[in-house]
Order: sequence, then structure tokens, then C-alpha cells
Amino acid sequence: MTELLDQLKVDILNGQLERGSPLRQQDLSERYGVSRIPIRDAIAVLKNQGWLVAHGKVGVMVPELNWCEAEDLYQMRALLECQILEYAIPNISHEVIGKARDINLQLNSLSLSLVERGQLNWELHASLYKVANRPTLFNVVAILNEQVRRYMGFQYGPLNYRDISQNEHEQLLNHLSVGDSEKAIALLHRHIDEAGKELVSYLKATS
Repeated sequence: MTELLDQLKVDILNGQLERGSPLRQQDLSERYGVSRIPIRDAIAVLKNQGWLVAHGKVGVMVPELNWCEAEDLYQMRALLECQILEYAIPNISHEVIGKARDINLQLNSLSLSLVERGQLNWELHASLYKVANRPTLFNVVAILNEQVRRYMGFQYGPLNYRDISQNEHEQLLNHLSVGDSEKAIALLHRHIDEAGKELVSYLKATS
């Protein structure tokens, strides 16, 4: 199931499954060489995560991407992730920072797919946020990050944001390691906000 979900996401990000066109279970079953049952289950998960939307009475399609949605997602992320990081900071140990650094090193690999990169990026952020012990807020932040991953093809493609993101992750962890909470929160806000603004500007220019 996980492998099928990842492959569907890869094909969505790469444009192999065309945006705005209906997808049929039978066609997907033949394309991926599996029965309709795992396809049906995968579609349900992807609809829940926002990767697919309803089309007609029983169909689904890959939704179009738009700057308004992207702007909303990044503005919400900037607010809520800074809040949960503030809650988490008293509980962020050297062990937590070490785990986040290990994930950031994995993100340096050039061989990662967009789906793998998106998952690792979230795991890095999540490793810091989990220790806030705010499960409701954490779940909302996780949903927002899943939504944002649909736009990663732009950020790591034409916007070439990978190196900037990696450097900012490292700076964030440096601030946390020396207990400078104000700089850490300010950097996190800038990290999310500026990436969002770059993306929105690009989507506006190309729409």
C-alpha cells in the first residue's frame, strides 16, 4: 500500500497523471499492475490528504495547483509551526537535535525523489514538533505539510530552493542547540514565509 501511494504521488508530481482529468480505478489498476481493491484504498487515502479530489459522482481527479491555496497553506504553516516550536523548545534535547541533524544529512542526497525529499523534510520538522506534546496542533501541522508537498515539484525544480532550505535547517538547529529560542522561532518563520512567497510569485507569473 505504501509503495503504491508513493508511486501515485511521484506520478502526480511528475505530471504523469494529468491535472484536471478524471482517473478511473480500472485504468489505474492496469497502469500499476494491481487489483482494484488497493487502488480504491489508495484513492481514499489520497483524497483525504488532498492529492485527489472528487470528480463527478464517483470519479476523482488530480486538482489544479493555484497561488491562493499555496499562500493560505504557507501562511498557516508559518503561524502554527512557530507556535508549536515555541511549545516544544523546553523539551528539545541534544538527542532530538541530533536526530534532526541526521535527517538533514539525508536530505543532502541528490538521488532522492520528490516524494522521499518531502517525507524527510517533514520528518525533520516533526522530530522537533513532537516533543511539544500538543497532539491536536501537531496533527493540524502534519496535514498542512502533506498539502504543501503537492507543490514540491516547483520548489525543488524551477525555484531551486533545496540548498537554501538545507542551510536554513542547519541554522535553525544551531540556534536550538545553544538555547537561542527567539532566533530559532524567527528563523523558522522566515524559512516558511519566504519559501511560500517565492512559490506564490512563481505560480502567479506562470498562471
